[in-house]
Amino acid sequence: MIVPLFPLHAVLFPGGRLPLRIFEQRYMDMAKACLKSEEPFGVCLIAQGEEVAQRGGLAAEPHEIGTLARIAEWDMPTLGVLEVVAEGGDRFRIRRRWVEASGLLRAEVEPIPPPPVLPVPGPYARLVPLLRAVVADMEKGAPNAPAAPHRFFDAHWLGMRYAEVLPIPSLARQKLLELDDGIDRLEIIYRYLEGKGLLPDL
Repeated sequence: MIVPLFPLHAVLFPGGRLPLRIFEQRYMDMAKACLKSEEPFGVCLIAQGEEVAQRGGLAAEPHEIGTLARIAEWDMPTLGVLEVVAEGGDRFRIRRRWVEASGLLRAEVEPIPPPPVLPVPGPYARLVPLLRAVVADMEKGAPNAPAAPHRFFDAHWLGMRYAEVLPIPSLARQKLLELDDGIDRLEIIYRYLEGKGLLPDL
């Protein structure tokens, strides 16, 4: 499939929500087209370059794996600034990309099929109560509160949600996004939290 790309200094995960402020004309046009057609765009972490292109500058170079996004909410409280909440769908891999005359990146992408539900193995059950508390707090009004339904029983979902909220660099989030093995993702997160002394006793 062919989608417009929105390179950012942020990572969107499947099932996650990402607030965005859009003011560049190329992305305003992209958002309007996606709202009208109800089609997704691709969110990718920037590997090199900037979100806002300088006059005559090169387009941002994205990482190869990103996440399809749909606009779940939008508003324009200030003229010329579109505020949206992007909701993450499936991951994808970029096969080829090009820059249009407007400066918008577009790419041919291969969607990565969502993994089947994977029960959380017993050793990682200690991760569940902490995330439940974090999500409950986010649901009090945070625009990036994860989309329902919540699947605390699913190792893939659990790992993705932790990858969103942990105070880690964007590149580390990208590496967690790229992992196909949900247990490997949980292991990395478990060791991180254990090292920080943040895991509750069961």
